[in-house]
Amino acid sequence: MGKIAKYTRRGFLGLGIAAAGGLAVGYYYYKKPYPNPLPDTLAEGDFSFTPYVIIGSDNAITIITPRAEMGQGIHTTLAALVAEELDVDMDQISAEHGPAAAAYYNSAMLREGAPFAFFDEGFVAEIARGALGVAGKFLALQVTGGSSASIDAFDKMREAGATARAVLVEVAAQRWGVSAESLTTARAEVVNPNGERLTYGALAADAATLTLPKPPALKDPSEWRILGKSQPRVEMREKITGAPIYGIDVQLPNMLYATVAMSPRFGAKAKHADEAAAMAVAGVLNVVEIATNTGHGFGIIASNTWAAFEGARALAPEWEAASYPEDTAGLKVLWAEALDRESSFTLGGEGDPEAAMQGAEVIEARYSLPYLAHTTMEPMNATAQFVDGKLTLWLGSQAPGLAAMVTADLLGIETDDVEVITTSLGGGFGRRVEADVPLYAAAIAAQTGGKPVKVTWSREEDIQHDTYRPMAEARLKAILKNGLPEALDYRVAAPSINKSLFGRTFPNLSAAGPDRSILDGSFDQPFSWPHSRFAAHQVDTDIPVGFWRSVGNSINGFVHESFLDELAFAGGKDPLEMRLAMMQDERHAPAREALKAVAEMAGWGQALPEGVGQGIAHTLSFGTWVAEVVQVDMRGGTVKLEKIWAAADPGMILDPGNFEAQITSGIIYGLSAAIGQEISFADGRVVQENFYDYDALRMAGVPPIEVALLENSPRMGGAGEPGTPPIAAALGNAIFAASGKRQRSLPFGNEIDFDID
Repeated sequence: MGKIAKYTRRGFLGLGIAAAGGLAVGYYYYKKPYPNPLPDTLAEGDFSFTPYVIIGSDNAITIITPRAEMGQGIHTTLAALVAEELDVDMDQISAEHGPAAAAYYNSAMLREGAPFAFFDEGFVAEIARGALGVAGKFLALQVTGGSSASIDAFDKMREAGATARAVLVEVAAQRWGVSAESLTTARAEVVNPNGERLTYGALAADAATLTLPKPPALKDPSEWRILGKSQPRVEMREKITGAPIYGIDVQLPNMLYATVAMSPRFGAKAKHADEAAAMAVAGVLNVVEIATNTGHGFGIIASNTWAAFEGARALAPEWEAASYPEDTAGLKVLWAEALDRESSFTLGGEGDPEAAMQGAEVIEARYSLPYLAHTTMEPMNATAQFVDGKLTLWLGSQAPGLAAMVTADLLGIETDDVEVITTSLGGGFGRRVEADVPLYAAAIAAQTGGKPVKVTWSREEDIQHDTYRPMAEARLKAILKNGLPEALDYRVAAPSINKSLFGRTFPNLSAAGPDRSILDGSFDQPFSWPHSRFAAHQVDTDIPVGFWRSVGNSINGFVHESFLDELAFAGGKDPLEMRLAMMQDERHAPAREALKAVAEMAGWGQALPEGVGQGIAHTLSFGTWVAEVVQVDMRGGTVKLEKIWAAADPGMILDPGNFEAQITSGIIYGLSAAIGQEISFADGRVVQENFYDYDALRMAGVPPIEVALLENSPRMGGAGEPGTPPIAAALGNAIFAASGKRQRSLPFGNEIDFDID
């Protein structure tokens, strides 16, 4: 059987041992590296140096970059980490995702999941992070998410490059009979002071057999030639030439094609389906039932994708009723009731806000945010082949190891009997962490007699069967003292992503502890409140929720930063100056500098024409401090986006061009949601179907965006998500500055018109 439950139990057992400092054997297994998965996969003449480096006798160098390349440029940055220490140039290497393997576990993502602010380096916070880092090692989840890829790889992949270089130099020294210290390296060659040179390829066979007595020293950043500089993207040639690098491009001999028609009422099953009508469609070969923890429905197998789509339409299933209220209005009642109940848990907080508010003038506000879909440009898809008890999957996945585990469990085979070939992703944003796509493909492949089958979702199926960014409702109360915030009561109602994820992926396990994602972007922000309380009111339904770019920070970044703007106005304070006054703790210094930088960029405080306004917001997420200013012009009766400025501080910047692109991308992603995106419900199912009613901001509507990068933070932060959380609040605050109308519900486009054509 599959190893999901067994594997996870072992992981938590290991966590308990290591975190408690218990048995020596626990510590031994924690420190012991996972086996290198590459030797059994090498072509003749290729040699493996650690799980990250392959060098061929022809001097070809391949760097394994085991995080999903989904447009964010991570393969370039990870390859640069190795190339820097290996002393090769970027034009001398190629980058590949590599196999799904425990050696490529991501512990950084779990480490920062502890319920503490990023800047909290106290004893308890560090113990919690350490324990979760140990859990990351034992669970060995190969995941791309949480803006953690560069952070997790920073030491691992530099050490891989340095180790490979050191053994190559040692072999050269032995051949020449000189000391290794006398030799230098450059452009994949070892250089003798007498002028002799040996290529890495000529040394590879012998060097791959050496083991170093201790890890080699790493370069000081002052010695870097590659890191810290913008690099050409390693996959750019393939993308601009239209190479078949995505999951949807996979073509295999004797391939069949399929799509899925899953229940649009989450948790419900089919009452009836017209399989005869589907089979009557030309090209349709079979209709199979799909029953998994992630959903129930049908797979339509055909000789081509269009026939499969037409067969799905002809199937015309009737579905059972939903277990939750059938429309958005009914769902909002559940959220309101949750806010009326005692909180599920609290995080952070200081003093006694309830006592502080007694007899004081209280400022109150309510905020509302909808469900959101991911809408990756490449629709969901996977190709699967099940032959002789072994499954092969070709798909773009942010969690290939998880895909292997869940499909093995479905088919009743061992995880080792599943091979996952990870392709490039046409967008991920958290959606391709999920197990539903490979599960449905595996279920269909089990019915094709060993032939490979490409399963492609329609856009409608994609949007109406997502794992959504949670809907949220928030109630806030605060008081001021001398014009500055004195006490805050912050309450937000939302589903738990962890509970939803575990329920559909590991149904025999429960998500332990509070889900900090409900409060991310509120309790962990760099502000000093004399009195504060941050309370989560968990709401549970069968509507699946999942990781959406910046997760809970996208919710609370809007709520928290919008309310601060309201407090500044109520206290007669400039929104920037009020924020700076609340950031007196020295640990908040990067936030102060980011706010000052973006204010200077935007000319904050300058006189603007009536009807033109600027809004400011700051959110610390995924270790990166981001301040943004939006300027809008409402003189024409609509909102025209004039310009956006951003200052981002991740502490250390490995590739400035790529980092700036990610901040810009995050801004546009969040801006699309703020202006016009929402997932609503009617008759128990999602209303939206395609880009015509769930559109993203187009190029013509994107204003100029100026980004400044800072390096004041004491620890490295991520790039992919931190640009998203502040943008909705900055836009809403700008609209208020221009019009005097406060926006407390997203998307803003439901109430006001935007000039974005």
